[in-house]
Amino acid sequence: MLKKLKPYIVSVVISLAVGGLSAAVTSGSMDVYSKINRPALSPPAILFPIVWTILFTLMGISAAIIWQFRERKSEDVRNALVVYAVNLAVNFIWSLIFFNMQAYLFAFIWILLLIAVIVAMIVLFRKISPLAAYMQIPYLLWVCFAAYLNLAIYLLNR
Repeated sequence: MLKKLKPYIVSVVISLAVGGLSAAVTSGSMDVYSKINRPALSPPAILFPIVWTILFTLMGISAAIIWQFRERKSEDVRNALVVYAVNLAVNFIWSLIFFNMQAYLFAFIWILLLIAVIVAMIVLFRKISPLAAYMQIPYLLWVCFAAYLNLAIYLLNR
């Protein structure tokens, strides 16, 4: 039983660690969100860590599902997991650009890159496991919403 769960545990821990590290390195700048002009649809700040925890958990689970196919579809799995790793890196860097640098226009351009990487990840995951791909849809939707917030914040605070 533990042997079957191990890839899921490791994958979720890695994903949550990226999210946790992102939160840690931006924690000194998080008060920025409460001080800037925000659009009408801005959720309360408390919602962000809850949603991101769920999304990083789903990312980890779906990456573990993909990993399970490594022996039958090794090249597809390798490509999908490379894009997944790029996704984690791009996601991490966006937080630095938005919160630490407060470069809202650059952050918006960067989040468009993140959306493109997420779409590529979903396409590659779907070739291997539709379930793993579909688990990324909430992430894609949330990042699209974050892009709206990012652009609105840029426009309201320039």
